Amino acid sequence: MAPMAKNNLMQPAVKPQAGLKAVKSPAGPKAGTQNHRTVDRVTQILEEVVYHPGMTFAELVRALGAAKSSVHGFIRGLVAKGWLYEDQHRFYLGPAVYGLTLASGHIRAGLVTDSDLSSLHDESRLAVFLGVQAGDHLIYIAEAGSDYAAGFEARSNIRRTLLSTAGGKALLAARPQFEREAYLRRRSRDEAEWVDRFIGEFEGINKTRIATNQNQTGTRFGLATTVRNRLGDAVASITLVGPTAEVQPRLAKLSKMLIKHVDAWSQRSVAPREAI
Repeated sequence: MAPMAKNNLMQPAVKPQAGLKAVKSPAGPKAGTQNHRTVDRVTQILEEVVYHPGMTFAELVRALGAAKSSVHGFIRGLVAKGWLYEDQHRFYLGPAVYGLTLASGHIRAGLVTDSDLSSLHDESRLAVFLGVQAGDHLIYIAEAGSDYAAGFEARSNIRRTLLSTAGGKALLAARPQFEREAYLRRRSRDEAEWVDRFIGEFEGINKTRIATNQNQTGTRFGLATTVRNRLGDAVASITLVGPTAEVQPRLAKLSKMLIKHVDAWSQRSVAPREAI
């Protein structure tokens, strides 16, 4: 646990430098309600998209009453980090938002229902995680199960590289070749071992539709596959996680079970069923 910050009252008073006027800190209720132009722009963009999903760039510019170049910069940043999602030049709330709701303990998932996740958990007796790609990262947006260690890790670290999880590797393997290779080229030298491992596993993932991963301590093992829509596009990943000693001996059986459930979901519409 990070050390607690020292109480400001315990710090010695600092006198202003010569030639500089001391600036009084704002006091009272107004101290916590001051606006900031950048924060205002970002929150307004997100709120507009929440209440009017599918807005175009031109519509957002009109709603904000700001310069196109300014709005464009904010939107590109929000898309890159997964706070917004762009489809057919229209903008929707991105997966990063759902990652925060999972971290806070309030699960809201529309892509796959809670019933779907619970059913898979009941049959597999393992923790189940629904993940989506946000930029270069995997974000878990929903879960079912009681694996405390895996659940705590998912809430504590909502963003993780695709190469460090079974779900991330499943999604990466499903990407078009040019996207996949571009992602691998962007990895740092520190991730070279993960890149080599993925390249070695890639053919097997494509053949079996199953990606696997073991945590650094070797105590937890995960297997994952992708959820595809009716067009065949990989839109999410489903991961089963549990103790290594329990999961590895059942890997073949769990793989068949996972694919059976996911294939049944893909026959349905992937339109959200739950108000966000």
